[in-house]
Amino acid sequence: MKLVVVESPAKAKTIEKYLGPGYRVLASYGHVRDLPPKDGSVDPDDGFAMQWENYADKARQLKAITDEAKGADTLILATDPDREGEAISWHVQEVLRKRKALPSDVQRVTFNAITKQAVTEAMGRPRALDEDLIDAYRARRALDYLVGFTLSPVLWRKLPGAKSAGRVQSVALRLVVDREREIEAFVHQEYWSVTAVFEQDGVAFTSRLVRWKGQKLDRLSIGNGGDAAAAKAAVEAGRFSVESVETKPLTRNPPAPFTTSTLQQEAARKLGFSASHTMRVAQALYEDGAITYMRTDGVQMDHSAISAARGAIANRYDASYVPDKPRLYTTKAKNAQEAHEAIRPTDFGRDKAGSGDHARLYDLIFKRALASQMASARLERTTVELADQTGQQALRATGQVVLFPGYLALYEEGRDDEADEESRRLPRMKEGDGPARKSVDSEQHFTQPPPRYSEASLVKKMEELGIGRPSTYASVLQVLKDRDYVTVEKNRFTPNESGRLVTAFLERFFERYVSYDFTAGLENSLDDVSGGRAEWQAVLEAFWRDFKPKTAEVMEQKPSEVTAELDIFLGSYLFPEKEDGTDPRACPACGDGKLALRGGKFGAFVACSNYPECKYTRRFAQAGGAEAGADTGPVALGIDPETQLEVSKRTGRFGPYVQLGDEKDAKRASIPKDFGAEVDLEGALKLLSLPRTVGAHPESGLDIVASIGRYGPYLLHDGKYARLQTTADVFETGMNAAVVKLAEAAAGGGRGRGAAKEPLAAFGDSPVTGKPVKLMEGRFGPYVTDGETNATLPKTADPATMTADEALMLLAERAAKGPPKGKKKAPVKKAAAAKKPAAAKAGADAPAAKTAAVKKAPAKKAAPKKAGAKPAAAKKPAVKKAVAAE
Repeated sequence: MKLVVVESPAKAKTIEKYLGPGYRVLASYGHVRDLPPKDGSVDPDDGFAMQWENYADKARQLKAITDEAKGADTLILATDPDREGEAISWHVQEVLRKRKALPSDVQRVTFNAITKQAVTEAMGRPRALDEDLIDAYRARRALDYLVGFTLSPVLWRKLPGAKSAGRVQSVALRLVVDREREIEAFVHQEYWSVTAVFEQDGVAFTSRLVRWKGQKLDRLSIGNGGDAAAAKAAVEAGRFSVESVETKPLTRNPPAPFTTSTLQQEAARKLGFSASHTMRVAQALYEDGAITYMRTDGVQMDHSAISAARGAIANRYDASYVPDKPRLYTTKAKNAQEAHEAIRPTDFGRDKAGSGDHARLYDLIFKRALASQMASARLERTTVELADQTGQQALRATGQVVLFPGYLALYEEGRDDEADEESRRLPRMKEGDGPARKSVDSEQHFTQPPPRYSEASLVKKMEELGIGRPSTYASVLQVLKDRDYVTVEKNRFTPNESGRLVTAFLERFFERYVSYDFTAGLENSLDDVSGGRAEWQAVLEAFWRDFKPKTAEVMEQKPSEVTAELDIFLGSYLFPEKEDGTDPRACPACGDGKLALRGGKFGAFVACSNYPECKYTRRFAQAGGAEAGADTGPVALGIDPETQLEVSKRTGRFGPYVQLGDEKDAKRASIPKDFGAEVDLEGALKLLSLPRTVGAHPESGLDIVASIGRYGPYLLHDGKYARLQTTADVFETGMNAAVVKLAEAAAGGGRGRGAAKEPLAAFGDSPVTGKPVKLMEGRFGPYVTDGETNATLPKTADPATMTADEALMLLAERAAKGPPKGKKKAPVKKAAAAKKPAAAKAGADAPAAKTAAVKKAPAKKAAPKKAGAKPAAAKKPAVKKAVAAE
């Protein structure tokens, strides 16, 4: 028997079907082990030796693989055809070797698509594990660990509020911050345009003034309204005729098929997908055999695929759309991975796959790949110049005509920031023609700063600079969002104050390690390792030699010294020169104090040097001396008549609030946004009086309480909640209204328990259960059911084309797997759980899967505690992955 190991269960199921008897295919569910998140996992003093630890939630998979490997003649490692895939295969091999279960014959196979032909051909071409790729993986993983576990503690101790730093993550963040600085430093410049609308042969067209008073104009030449009015008057006074007509042929060649990076960019532009969502959907399409492997830097396609594409083009269009020779593309990426094929459909005869986002992404991939082999588009660009009778004023009109669409008939590449295509239609004109002038306009404009990065443009910039790898861009951008270093609004990245502060810290104290050139150079060194041109430990040694002393030097500085350095470094940002020439650091509250950056428990802020006499503070993010929202200290609102304590308004980390008295445990209440900024004593006392008892419920006799919580205003009765619309409702809702709202909330609480949903399709009665087979829409997507078994449709299956045979096949496959985890199998295992109390500790490698948790519950009375412990253990890999993020 031959044991085949792949990453995903979907892939395993498909491949086992292709290989047939004699093969057992199991999934590792991704990486099976990693460096534990603790000091000493990488030892630079011992040749960068690494201590690997099995993922806690992979014990079940590893046990299954180990058990099968003990009886197998051959182990075939068939993980993905990239560095990560090679690493997973290596990890599986090492785990089996340690468990003395490694078969004598170990083979490595790779395939670019999960089709029967690709898989069976790959099985006939086995090879050994690629040690160079494994070394490159080890070098990257060690680097990311050393940077993360050496630099992050420095951040935590010297920069309160900072969360983490990473080799690639921090450089990507710097790109976002640098762009924000460009925008802030940009000075808008006024300019005007003068345009005229003419008409020739019933076709109107727009022209722009390009010559005035005999002088050639550029975009910024007319800089004020007075000149614009004079230029407009000159155009209105002149009689214009065609001075010249210039026609130039243009050829536009199709773009190359998708790589990982260009797929992420185009999916962001055209479909609005984030990079991480694009990769999840592409992974599902790959595992379903619809597309080739989606982590690649290659732009070339297999010769057989090119032939299939050309045939599909000929079938869809006429012969003129097929170029004379196949198109061949070469990669331009600075740090391209191994020579992989581009992302393309596995079958060019299949123009649709899946539904929803899967169908949309497949359509994009299909059209891009097919268009890459189509004929070039032929266009004609026409430029017409019109001059007045003096020759002093001239206008220009441009337009282009598509003579032959070529690949544009199928696909046109999107762009991040649309510009004028000059593709307007122009009427036919010749020299001497005098088109009729219809109108003249002048319009004011202002130059605009560069736009903030979108996911597409940030990925493109990182690729251009050679920072990171396209296969990791999605996870890098996700880390920036998860750490709250950036905010994404309208698909554009804006740095948050924490992200800006971390970047400033790294630029000031670790400038080399967040420089674009250094990061790109390190990527090149790692690529040299994967290509066998460099030794991985030597690359690590060269990095560590300088990095370790630098971190030790910064760690020795006091937090106050670090803050003082950042105060100087960020001086021009926090305290820019004022137009009136006054001191930008002068405290606006007390007048004689000086403002400076300070570090606090919750991050950096600006404060007055006269503290505690002057309590003026300003958030770090309020650049340029902005005083809105600044805190000048407590504002007395009056005296509470009941307690005789002072009521004051204050500003804290989470916004404005009111406080009763000045004790450490004084009562406080946040000021809701809809309560109004100007809170008086009466309003403050209302907020401090909460929660408010509305009265006793007429049925239960228990109190109904109104208050404001984390999610807004609410009513509470007997542990049940009802939402209120406004803060005013908290004080005004009476008993009758409260009872009605609570009843409505209770009635609406049973979501999904109303009338049964109508099926999407019906396929008659099941030959197994005798009950109707139906296609239903469920919480997690469409599924088929026969009344006893539910089978979820594969992500790439199209519900609209589902047939009865396909539905019955899905149900049969699902039924063969047995009952869902944790349901009907639990009682069967009660005795087994009692016999093996030690099983709870199997898990030095990992805790048992969720099913095992249910199995053991009956064996011990502390079952609830056990059940609670399992999910906590299962979260460990997520922590490790966060640390591992580049």
